[in-house]
Amino acid sequence: MENSPANFFSESSLQFLKDYLNNPSPTGFEWRGQKLWMDHIRPYVNEIFTDSYGTAVGVINPDAKYKVVIEAHADEISWFVHYITKEGFIYLRRNGGSDHQIAPSKRVNIHTDKGIVKAVFGWPAIHVRDAAKEETPTLKNIFLDLGCESEKEVAELGVHVGCVVTYEDEFMELNNRFYTGRALDNRIGGFMIAEVAKMIKEKNIQLPFGLYIVNSVQEEVGLRGAEMIAHRIKPDVAIITDVCHDTQTPMMNKIQSGDVACGKGPVLTYGPAVQNNLLKLICDAADKNEIKFQRQAASRATGTDTDAFAYSNAGVPSALISLPLRYMHTTVESVNKTDVEGVVKLIYESLRSIEDGHNFSYFNS
Repeated sequence: MENSPANFFSESSLQFLKDYLNNPSPTGFEWRGQKLWMDHIRPYVNEIFTDSYGTAVGVINPDAKYKVVIEAHADEISWFVHYITKEGFIYLRRNGGSDHQIAPSKRVNIHTDKGIVKAVFGWPAIHVRDAAKEETPTLKNIFLDLGCESEKEVAELGVHVGCVVTYEDEFMELNNRFYTGRALDNRIGGFMIAEVAKMIKEKNIQLPFGLYIVNSVQEEVGLRGAEMIAHRIKPDVAIITDVCHDTQTPMMNKIQSGDVACGKGPVLTYGPAVQNNLLKLICDAADKNEIKFQRQAASRATGTDTDAFAYSNAGVPSALISLPLRYMHTTVESVNKTDVEGVVKLIYESLRSIEDGHNFSYFNS
């Protein structure tokens, strides 16, 4: 690749990335982050629309009949206030795949109609725990402490059952090589598809089809946003980007999760939901433009919004371009800068290879 990560993305783009990652967008409550994303992408598209649950879409060439989607999801895992004790402690329910084992001693924000309320995940000190029956964190024993002394005092702060809770941790860089923070899964995807739209605009590329840049909601609870917007757009092709597991760090099982490494490029998935002719087009685009990539295999499903698009509307040719990520569903999710660049380039070059009315059928004569 000719450009280094230091100069491939503009300063304004990197500032957006930091602001976007630092902004909470819990599943079902994504709208603030979606407003940031729409404001950022607006100069690069012809129109923007949203649906009733908050999925945001920027469109280039909205009048074209042939429709191509590039998509990421906007939501982050979080917690719901579930039960408030008479002493003022709070027990939680997951909103998405939140990891209870990382919770003890974390600082959190409780989102209320009165604003943010600060709290911490309490945990007994090592001095007072019984070593003979050492307890590990579970949903039954992790709790929030707001500094309150009663259920009434909690209520006076505006906290009630159903309030959503997010971690405080924010964006940072590691060794000028990794972007690190919470919710890179998958707001880094929203950044990457916006960068593709920006490249198309700045290079004055005239696409022969309508391009729908989709930032979906509610992926973390069952691909629901993608499911809804796929039926509204009715695309002819869909290229999805999400994160996948880097398996090079300690405690990772390569037999289970494959051999994937941060710094070695985007990951292309093989599996039933991935349309093989579209996948070949993407592989060819990577080879032609000397974009290094990795491969992985899925079983019954990819577990990403690819599945929602592929099986919608009587079948949509779909493919998945993943970004290797370390420490998924923690507050220190980390991705290599060169891989972010690689995903943007690969989506862009793949779009350049799609023709108006492109037929991906196996039986196309």
